[in-house]
Amino acid sequence: MDYLDYVQMTTGQKIGYKISSFFGGIIPAIGTLFRIIGAFFKSLFSLIGNGFKGYGYRFANGDAGTKLSYIIMGAGSLMHRQVGKGLLFLAAEVAYFMFMANFGMTYLTKIYSTNVTMSDYPNMIFNGVIGSEAPIKEKDMLTGVPKIVNVDTVDDSNRILLFFILTVLVSIAFFAIYITNTKSAYASYEVLKEGKKPIGTIDELKMFLDERFHVTLLAIPVVLLLLFTVLPILFTICIAFTNYDIDHQPPGNLYWWVGFANFADVFYSNPMKSETFGKILVWTLVWAVFATFTNYIFGIILALLINKKEIKFKGFWRTMFVITAAVPQFVTLLIMRLLLGETTGLNVLWGTSYPFLTDANWARVTVIVVNMWVGIPYTMLISSGLLMNIPEDLYESARIDGANAFQQFTKITFPYIFFVTTPYLITTFVGNINNFNVIFFLTGGGPSPASYYKAGQTDLLVTWLYKLTVNTSDFNLAAVIGIFVFVICACGSLITFNMSKASKNEEEFS
Repeated sequence: MDYLDYVQMTTGQKIGYKISSFFGGIIPAIGTLFRIIGAFFKSLFSLIGNGFKGYGYRFANGDAGTKLSYIIMGAGSLMHRQVGKGLLFLAAEVAYFMFMANFGMTYLTKIYSTNVTMSDYPNMIFNGVIGSEAPIKEKDMLTGVPKIVNVDTVDDSNRILLFFILTVLVSIAFFAIYITNTKSAYASYEVLKEGKKPIGTIDELKMFLDERFHVTLLAIPVVLLLLFTVLPILFTICIAFTNYDIDHQPPGNLYWWVGFANFADVFYSNPMKSETFGKILVWTLVWAVFATFTNYIFGIILALLINKKEIKFKGFWRTMFVITAAVPQFVTLLIMRLLLGETTGLNVLWGTSYPFLTDANWARVTVIVVNMWVGIPYTMLISSGLLMNIPEDLYESARIDGANAFQQFTKITFPYIFFVTTPYLITTFVGNINNFNVIFFLTGGGPSPASYYKAGQTDLLVTWLYKLTVNTSDFNLAAVIGIFVFVICACGSLITFNMSKASKNEEEFS
């Protein structure tokens, strides 16, 4: 449809066209997402393939020092007169093998062990690792009572799994250093063939304060990211494939691998869990949509009202609304909970007993309304700043052409704000999917019917996940929920952003 056909539509037809265009664009956007994922894996496999190709090429065409570096790290550098670098590579290899011999191999072997016996661990009260079907107790030979021993000697599924993942990450880092060692050996060999002197270790280290300074700056953040972000994520993913729940608490009662059984429970095999998951998922998405767009639309409207020329004391009104954001959110929510209680606050004042927080439908409407109270000021502040940047000439031209206030808003103001704030809108939507505070402090997830599996009717996936971990120790089920929340947020964000003008026309506003 061209522009002339569009402008000749009625308002209702335009709205219908935009809605159909949005939903019609979801399928292509999903296709684009899969193409991006496919391109990523294609590039990854291509990179791996080229890596093996280069690995073989360097071995085939390198000198004796280069070939020796494939076995003894740093040998090529040492033979090519790069003593400092060669010693560093050799030290890395020695350190890795000492790490594996004294620590890593223990957990690499235990992760698959299935036949732990008492003779293997004669001093332990409980024995077994991931893969074991039951803990084994050592009893006193005379009384038959389990012996109390040093807990530090007991196998612990959590420790085994965590250190296994850590060992894998360390091994990947060592492999990267190993490949760098072969590349360095071959590169110095090529330099020697040309009759030049390879760069010295001191001069190469100085490069990390000059042209490679970005590597120096990123080194520590990357290590911390691996330890405190990647490692916990991998641990959580692994937990989703175990039976780590209230009945399997290490070290007393260890857990083991169960494959996709937890995912099956959530989606179809366990009626209570799957029904609870389905209802909470629907409510989470409904909540995220309403919580996002009510704050967004009403925040823009509030900013427009305050910025009208006829309004006096604009700074005062902005300050009054910002006070809501200045008060800690949990304080506001706890006060609201007290005001809206069935036997407190407003009900006592009015002499009524409205179930603001105890009836499912009332509670859901209540949390949306209260969220507007705490969320609208943020959008108001952002919109106020954007409104000041819209050229006044656009409004003057629109008024000359006969556009009324509503048309100016729909044709100039809102498109401009929406274009600029699309990334913010997406992050707000994702944030509302994970909006723990409003639900937890206001309703606690309740009311909680018996048909729900350890959850309430206003629980979001994230608050249900919290209850599963803190209250009932269903870590395996919580891990599955966490993975699913991540998939929803990641895919939803990518699809929505790729459909927006902010992604397609990054340098212009139309």
